Amino acid sequence: MNRENKRKAYEKNYYKTHACYDSFTCKVCGAVIFSNCLSSLHLDTEPGDRAADCGGIMDPVAVWVRKNGEWAIIHRCRRCGWLSSNRIAADDNPIKLMSIAMKPIAQPPFPVEYMREMAGLKPENNINAQS
Repeated sequence: MNRENKRKAYEKNYYKTHACYDSFTCKVCGAVIFSNCLSSLHLDTEPGDRAADCGGIMDPVAVWVRKNGEWAIIHRCRRCGWLSSNRIAADDNPIKLMSIAMKPIAQPPFPVEYMREMAGLKPENNINAQS
């Protein structure tokens, strides 16, 4: 994409409904893609300024929902650890977004059995328990 195209003015929320058809070579997986692995490059200090000297690969580590209901991806730089938030776009891989969102549920930081203790449930209340 050339600089002239980057400076085009688009209507508000255009990115939500219109996929980007520019391709690039992913620094993580090496594929020529539109948007697949949700990784990024550490290029900005502030959004759009291209002032970061790092250039490291930014891995998607979490998603969150903004006040207006819009989803955003949290990226962490492999090289320096910088965290940034980027809104999702129409061409982001929805399966990978949901995978990131479900990771804390699928891999809680404590044994799932502790939830039973915290809820005050006894083993006989478990529908899977044998009588």
